[in-house]
Amino acid sequence: MKFLLVFDFDHTIIDENSDTWIVKCAPERKLPNGLRNSYQPGHWTEYMGRVFVYLGDNGVKEDEMKRTMTTIPFTAGMIDLLEFIGKNKELFDCIIVSDSNTVFIDWILKAVDFHKVFDEVFTNPAAFSSTGYLTVQDFHAHHCAKCPKNLCKRKVLKEFLDKQLERGVNYTQIVYIGDGGNDLCPVMFLKKNDVAMPRQGYTLEKKISQLAQSLSPVQCSVLVWSSAIDIMSYLKLLIKE
Repeated sequence: MKFLLVFDFDHTIIDENSDTWIVKCAPERKLPNGLRNSYQPGHWTEYMGRVFVYLGDNGVKEDEMKRTMTTIPFTAGMIDLLEFIGKNKELFDCIIVSDSNTVFIDWILKAVDFHKVFDEVFTNPAAFSSTGYLTVQDFHAHHCAKCPKNLCKRKVLKEFLDKQLERGVNYTQIVYIGDGGNDLCPVMFLKKNDVAMPRQGYTLEKKISQLAQSLSPVQCSVLVWSSAIDIMSYLKLLIKE
């Protein structure tokens, strides 16, 4: 009996978008209009690359970025949930699949000592260059027309499950916890026995209910959450069964 928990990061584990939070480091805590308007749908990672260049050009250093990022609030109940998962690691494998980046997620999880809860983090690779600028790259290439060009979460999940099967790990159930439009693609990959947990009032919940209304509902069960305590209550039931 082993369960796989798949978490999104922005607006799921943390109660903000890590990429927009970094703007607090910019002069006057905002970006110039030209830069803000340069974003093209599906090309977020390239846009963030330009944001990081702007921050670097304005003398924003790694330590200031780190201080700013570690002030992001966690979603209500999330600290309790992660502590609960940490105490029951023999039952839960836990991964993050996120459109944030390795540097931000690493800083935020290590600041509260939760990095050990997660077995793997799949996100855009980031690093500081020799000149002290933060750089970010696409996570992978894929052929999914539904997803942004840098990341198809379904592909990540499928490859992870295939790799686990090769190691002899087969999950009793997958629980997918997320909020955004890019979480729909992996949710549609889930089977009848799995559970999607969309955050209440966010895009994923709306998209799942639109599918149900158009009579092409997702295969898995759907449980909406507003606090991570709702997720913990479900996991407690799961391990009692």
